[in-house]
Amino acid sequence: MSFIESQEHRDLRAAVAALGKRYGRDYVTEVVRDGRYPDELWAEAGELGYLGVNLPEEYGGGGRGMAELAIVLEELGAAGCPLLMMVVSPAICGTVIARFGTEAQKRKWLPGIAAGTYRMAFGITEPEAGSNSHRITTTARREGSEWVLNGRKVFISGVDIADATLIVGRTEDERTGKLKPCLFVVERDAPGFLKAPIPMELAAPEKQFELTFDQVRLPEDALVGDEDAGLLQLFAGLNPERIMTAAFALGMARYALARAVDYARTRTVWREPIGAHQAVAHPLAQSHIEIELARLMMLKAAHLCDAGDDMGAGEAANMAKYAAADAAVRAVDQAVHTLGGNGLASEYGLAPLLTAVRVTRIAPVSREMILNYVSHTTLGLPKSY
Repeated sequence: MSFIESQEHRDLRAAVAALGKRYGRDYVTEVVRDGRYPDELWAEAGELGYLGVNLPEEYGGGGRGMAELAIVLEELGAAGCPLLMMVVSPAICGTVIARFGTEAQKRKWLPGIAAGTYRMAFGITEPEAGSNSHRITTTARREGSEWVLNGRKVFISGVDIADATLIVGRTEDERTGKLKPCLFVVERDAPGFLKAPIPMELAAPEKQFELTFDQVRLPEDALVGDEDAGLLQLFAGLNPERIMTAAFALGMARYALARAVDYARTRTVWREPIGAHQAVAHPLAQSHIEIELARLMMLKAAHLCDAGDDMGAGEAANMAKYAAADAAVRAVDQAVHTLGGNGLASEYGLAPLLTAVRVTRIAPVSREMILNYVSHTTLGLPKSY
């Protein structure tokens, strides 16, 4: 596998960077202040084909993969205007439907997801189970030709702007009686589907919600994929989620580092720019190294994902997310420290990133669970649970 990007990828980066530059951090700050969503940027990215670059061409997508979609999100983040719903709508939901959906489901959902005219949220996390798919209590049972869904979800992003939500539930295996994970599309106006906002100390356009499913009746074709292959289908969506979370974190890290480097070059104290001092320069250089290393793992994960190697991609995607989140937290913290008081001033737009990058360490999966995955799956160490 070559880690040198093709000219096509470099051209894509440049084009997306130009789009991001037209909007930038000030645009996001204004959107958050007004309590709205970056619809203008989302719509333009969709019109240019960036939102669906990973989806099949026959359904309106670009026919590429996660490598290209990650580039789009990273470059928008580096310009200061990342789109969190890219992690959810085209990456998770689009991937799952493209791989496992029926022909009718693909034609119904994918063209809108690719164009950005249709948004889909994703719900797995629960109050008691967290993201543990083996302890999910949201259940679906058959009643004639329908499914009846009951349960709760928490910390689900962007449900208020989504046309539907892809829900991870569990159904009973008729042979064993055991519950198995399955995926259902729940449209926003389904009777019994309730959402309540969760107040967050996070300056972001996307809101978080608690969802309740009270006897929600779904048509038979709301089930995505095979009822007996839920875990395979679920993990096929979670690998893109981790790759895109890495891209989200790396974009913010690059934005913060660029602001700090520019400040260190121009801020003069005692006749010299502060960047001439190793105490300032070395931590910034270290952040650059960490960002580049995390990007290499992200590119490896995207390559394996696009090649259809779900197990290999699972390991690499988890490690990429881990490395990118840590790199982003340190980069933003060092950027704020480099600017001193200005690092917390609204003018420089860095302070809100302190919270935003911290989220990437705990969502969509915590650092500790990634370490569990690597210790058990990669190193073959025994489990404690």
